[in-house]
Amino acid sequence: MTPPRVSLGALLAVFATLGMTSFGGGLSGWMNREVVQRRGWMTEEQFLAGLALTQVMPGPNAVNLACFIGQRLRGGAGLAVCALGVLVPPFVLILVLAVLYGQVAGSGWLRFVLSGMAAAGVGMNVAVALRAARGMVGVVPFGIAAALFVGVGVLQLPMVGLVLVFGPLSVWLAWREDGVG
Repeated sequence: MTPPRVSLGALLAVFATLGMTSFGGGLSGWMNREVVQRRGWMTEEQFLAGLALTQVMPGPNAVNLACFIGQRLRGGAGLAVCALGVLVPPFVLILVLAVLYGQVAGSGWLRFVLSGMAAAGVGMNVAVALRAARGMVGVVPFGIAAALFVGVGVLQLPMVGLVLVFGPLSVWLAWREDGVG
């Protein structure tokens, strides 16, 4: 599928808006909503492939994903526009908020607002994970996902070590299931 021709201005507007209205782990969920669901610039499969790729690259995942999307849609210029859009406006906002924060740092309402924003980010990540899990069929993929969840989330084991074990194991099992091995 050939990606649609998206203007650099549209990319900048979308990613500047995303950068200004979302932060943290939930940003990939908002990117999915804007790029895949609302605008149809990429398929779900293309987005998830980019998400998987950008999570293993060094650097912030959200910036990596913005760069991936921009490069995929408009090459080097798209990459630069998306990176600037997702980085520069929030940077300026953070500078302004740092000054304001000094004036309201101890207030209870601020703690309440920040807790709500964190909950929204978690919800967006869960939504992307559930969409990605739709393609998982069978006991083995769910077993590996459950083992990783328990290992990292419950037992607090190092994620890198678990991924180094379960990553090759899941690839090998998928390879065998497809009848290649």
